[in-house]
Amino acid sequence: MPFINSKISVKITQEQEEELKSRLGQAIAILPGKSESWLMTGFEDEYHLYFRGDNSAPIAFVEVSVFGGEDPQAFTNLTAEIAKIFGEVLGIEADHIYVKYNATTNWGWNGSNF
Repeated sequence: MPFINSKISVKITQEQEEELKSRLGQAIAILPGKSESWLMTGFEDEYHLYFRGDNSAPIAFVEVSVFGGEDPQAFTNLTAEIAKIFGEVLGIEADHIYVKYNATTNWGWNGSNF
């Protein structure tokens, strides 16, 4: 039950969104027990982001929420892959991307909780 929500300072095309969705779907498998079949993604483009008080370069803030416990090494590996994906698809430098992880034991779906 992962959810990846991305706030991106630049406009993204439908083609870029599709590529991001697809590549994030592949990348989520880096986390043990997670797969694209349960992944939900969201994209907020043209979001007003500032980094170091500046917004002249593309910036992204990516939140990864997962059901279950934390896996620091897997999170580190996924951060590297997210930076690669956003760099290749949108030209955002890795040092202009923050990735935040939320692990929870309470997750609802289909009118119930796991």
